[in-house]
Amino acid sequence: FTFALATLLSLNVFAEENPAIEAMQEYVEFADFAEGAITVEQIEQIGAKNMVFIDVRLPAHFEKSHIEGAQNIEWRQVLSRRDEVPTDKTVVFYCDTGLLSSKTQFAMRVAGWENVRVLFGGYAAWKK
Repeated sequence: FTFALATLLSLNVFAEENPAIEAMQEYVEFADFAEGAITVEQIEQIGAKNMVFIDVRLPAHFEKSHIEGAQNIEWRQVLSRRDEVPTDKTVVFYCDTGLLSSKTQFAMRVAGWENVRVLFGGYAAWKK
């Protein structure tokens, strides 16, 4: 029991000194409620041609149907393929409902990308 408690306490100390946790904490402390979300209506107002769409679903889902012109980078690969994510245009991540793309957007924000958004309601909202 003592060893397990000591291990947990040491992990907590490690977590407090972890730069990734510090970066996430900084982001969430100052993020607005709808931080990073963009609606279909906002995209229509701004113009989709001014944005890059990245579908973070599995390739099989992307192959069945996707936003025209979108590229597919599965959500678990976005950080390792971040060099494919532009920094000079608004990037809109989407999945079926917004859950996976929200994780993707959060990870990319913590990694330093300020131009990334998540499609509110996901691909389901886009198709309506």
